Amino acid sequence: MFGRRRKGAVGIGTLIVFIAMVLVAAVAAAVLINTSGYLQQKSQATGRQTTQEVASGIKVTSVVGYAPKSGNTYENIKRLAVYVTPNAGSDGIDLRKVKIVLSDGNKEATLKWADPDTDDDGNQDVNTYTNDPVSNIFKDSFGTTYTFDWSVLTSTTFGIIVLQDDDGSVQMNYPTLSKGDLVVLAVNTEQVFSDNSGIEPNTKITGEVVPEFGAPGVIEFTTPSTYTQSVMELQ
Repeated sequence: MFGRRRKGAVGIGTLIVFIAMVLVAAVAAAVLINTSGYLQQKSQATGRQTTQEVASGIKVTSVVGYAPKSGNTYENIKRLAVYVTPNAGSDGIDLRKVKIVLSDGNKEATLKWADPDTDDDGNQDVNTYTNDPVSNIFKDSFGTTYTFDWSVLTSTTFGIIVLQDDDGSVQMNYPTLSKGDLVVLAVNTEQVFSDNSGIEPNTKITGEVVPEFGAPGVIEFTTPSTYTQSVMELQ
């Protein structure tokens, strides 16, 4: 009849479908929550690493070369002092993991930090703290706390001469370059270039001081057409 009211019947099948929908929604929500949490942590870690990469780095403040004098003439540049300091706002830079890349257009060399006790005699051979005048750093052996021996540096190694380290972070076995530090990375170019004769006049040298993370320091200079002094600022 037209006046009869109709009622909907809720059966067991509808109840099962409802429960299933609730369970699926709960599982989906759990997956979304876990995924969003993971992505949040991942993005934070990536952000920290990116900030570290952008803010950190090493700066080459100058490069000084040494050409020994033989009689009345100057030989090729046989020793190179690369002055480095951390960029402003940089985190500590582990010098054990720094690489120096140098090229003269014909040969490219990659140098790593030398073992402080190169000849295994128990002494520090190629790392030193010093209060000596800068002009003394090219001597065959010098230093106030540890001696520095240029001759033990090879074509693949560099040494560390500490000029300024107020916080003591540039320790000899774990040298870390931190804010305010100034060190020299010493390169025996006699071993690196021109068949063990050093860097010749009018030679363009390019390269980088590459830290473990952050911006590398740039090395780029051309040596004078003739050498008229032993110690010369190249960059």
